[in-house]
Amino acid sequence: MALISIISVDAQAPTELPRLVVNILIDQLRTDYLEMFSPLYGEDGFKRLMSQGRYYSDVQQDFSPVDRASAVASLVTGAPPRTNGVPSLTWLSRKTLQPVFCVDDSRYSGYETAEKSSPNYLLTSTITDELKQATARKAIVYSIAPERDMAVFMAGHVADGAFWINNDKGLWAGTSFYGPMPEWVARYNATENPAQQVAHAKWEPSFDNAYPSFLYYHTTDAEAKAFKHTFSGSHRFHQFKTSALVNDEVVRATFCAESTKLGTDYTPDILSIGLYAGTFNNQQIDTCPSELQDTYVRLDGALAKLITTLQQRFGQERVLFVITSTGYDGSEGKSTIEAGTFNVTRAAMLLNMYLGAKFGQAQYVEASYGNQIYIDKKVVEQQQLQLNDVLAESEAFIAQMEGVGEVYSSRSFAVGVRTPELTLARNAWSATRSGDIVVDILPGWKIISQNNTEQTAKGHPYTSYPMFVLGPEVLPAKVTAATTATAIAPTIARCLRIRAPNASREPPLALQ
Repeated sequence: MALISIISVDAQAPTELPRLVVNILIDQLRTDYLEMFSPLYGEDGFKRLMSQGRYYSDVQQDFSPVDRASAVASLVTGAPPRTNGVPSLTWLSRKTLQPVFCVDDSRYSGYETAEKSSPNYLLTSTITDELKQATARKAIVYSIAPERDMAVFMAGHVADGAFWINNDKGLWAGTSFYGPMPEWVARYNATENPAQQVAHAKWEPSFDNAYPSFLYYHTTDAEAKAFKHTFSGSHRFHQFKTSALVNDEVVRATFCAESTKLGTDYTPDILSIGLYAGTFNNQQIDTCPSELQDTYVRLDGALAKLITTLQQRFGQERVLFVITSTGYDGSEGKSTIEAGTFNVTRAAMLLNMYLGAKFGQAQYVEASYGNQIYIDKKVVEQQQLQLNDVLAESEAFIAQMEGVGEVYSSRSFAVGVRTPELTLARNAWSATRSGDIVVDILPGWKIISQNNTEQTAKGHPYTSYPMFVLGPEVLPAKVTAATTATAIAPTIARCLRIRAPNASREPPLALQ
């Protein structure tokens, strides 16, 4: 009986927690491209993740539209914009009627940058916040990414640092929100910073010979050709950050973080890393197909180096890798269908005229921004009107305009029939930061907003995005069932045996 008791206790003994969680978000990584270019990969990157890790091939955000900021905020909080408060990279301030960038915060100074940043627009906790709280802030948390918003949101509210490549100087920048600039970042900037890399960088195909013709997914054999890019001018750092070379720079900076105490004790730490898999300079895919393929090849090599190095340093059983996509396509839109132009500013003016004729003359429309229209609620109150009546009339009026697919408002989100389309739009909408009227124009139509900026609507085609989990207690498998991206944060929380972020509602994914 004693022997049985001992065996029972041993069988129930908890396994050791990972010393280090490496949370990698790859901007715009797509499953179709990932699998299309797989013949070009080595054995230690994506192929290792597919064979030794748990591979979810169809991960979807539960809101639409999606951009980089809203995607990252959703992934680290386990909650959509409706709850976490980050609907997009920018939105219109109700107080000033001026655009607000999602991580701007004038209260904090920047290091190696004039940008003043914090995650304070993020209204809920992140997975890194929960780890800090669970460990009485003993856990070490760093975030390293090409872009400022990505780095700050991945770091969360109580990290030890968030670092990004500044567009003006080409140095690794940070914010005083997280405290002093670490010595290892300053040392790297002084010796082999991104600006030095960019000055001599030359992006050419990884292979000496041309890629096999069948891999030219977006071109004919005749169009498939080599390329060469260098980086100069005032936009050189932005261009570099949308090239395949930026991933190697991020990995180099990541290895500098090894001089810290990350992963060296029994308290789990998180290293968040942002990488890039979008098109060069955010162009249309058909203008740079060779570059896109080379981006995936070089990304595969960067991941292989990162995974191999960290596993060798800490041990395979002590490092958990979670690798996923931001889950959107940021390349410029294009349509083969002849369509028209929808001017949001003009639509807002016509709407105000209609509401004046309907309810009495007043300035009901406060502003327009992007595809959204803001109603002045004080004016509605002064006119002794019900807001829902004004919104209902606004929806009906805008819906009649040419090029409009759907019109949403706070009213329709509250009382509308819950179709899948309405649910996605509702989750993407923030009561405090989004407009009162959201106009979803038809695919192929160009939407013109303030300052005559144009953007072609792509619609909402179904595109699959991947996720990999590699580490202890993870059973290798390919999961083809649709998976919600907001389940990723609670899944990491379960692996760390901590509480999930406070607004997450999805159950964690089964890894065994």
